[in-house]
Amino acid sequence: MLLKILYDALLAAIAAIGFSAISRPPRRAYLYCAIIAAVGHSVRYMLMNMPEPVTIIPATLIASFLIGTLAVFLSPRAHMPAETCLFPALLPMIPGIYAYKAFGGLALCLLSESEAAFARAQYLFSYNALTCLCILVCMVVGATLPIFIFKKISFQATR
Repeated sequence: MLLKILYDALLAAIAAIGFSAISRPPRRAYLYCAIIAAVGHSVRYMLMNMPEPVTIIPATLIASFLIGTLAVFLSPRAHMPAETCLFPALLPMIPGIYAYKAFGGLALCLLSESEAAFARAQYLFSYNALTCLCILVCMVVGATLPIFIFKKISFQATR
């Protein structure tokens, strides 16, 4: 299990470095983005793979809150705004498979020829679209709450 967690953390760190490279932050930001993404994504992975697993939506909320908190507390040390590390660290948790399946279900809805096939496709579309939407909302809420909770710390880096 530990090897799977470390593998998940490594892949999240690589993805966060790739996503952060798009916005061209200072070089010192890459390490912070990688660490924050690795910790946050591996926490979500652990929550979802416990003996009593947590579903992906609350696990994403908890992991996003942790990512936001880490970004707020590490940003003064890195001498950059928390958002510089926050957004690239969140991007590996985007629910791409649910969005893909939602659009697949929508296409099946449009192409279905029977009522039973339409009902099945509508179920697939609505389930995956709502799951994707809920995960995205949890990511936004979980990541921005620490910025408001620790307002004094989060704005230290920008002064």
